[in-house]
Amino acid sequence: MKRLEENLETKEAKDLYSALAEISDPKEIAFFLRDLLTMEEIEEASRRLQVAKLLQKGETVRNIAKTTGVSSATIVRINYWLHHGMGGYDLALEKLK
Repeated sequence: MKRLEENLETKEAKDLYSALAEISDPKEIAFFLRDLLTMEEIEEASRRLQVAKLLQKGETVRNIAKTTGVSSATIVRINYWLHHGMGGYDLALEKLK
């Protein structure tokens, strides 16, 4: 079974995960994330999720970079985590269907 890194299993991190899990309204999550993160961090996370979605659809790195403005290095890193990570991208993308 996969495990998170130790510094992602602290009480504080678990509180964050629990808070996110308890908020079911997308607008309320948006409010929470806007208070928690910078606009740039939210935009970057949004782009990364979009890249993962395009990778799952079989789009090429070049096409994804062109359409999203995300660097090819970041796309390759997302592709690595999509296939060798904790399964979080797959879980999120499945829930979006």
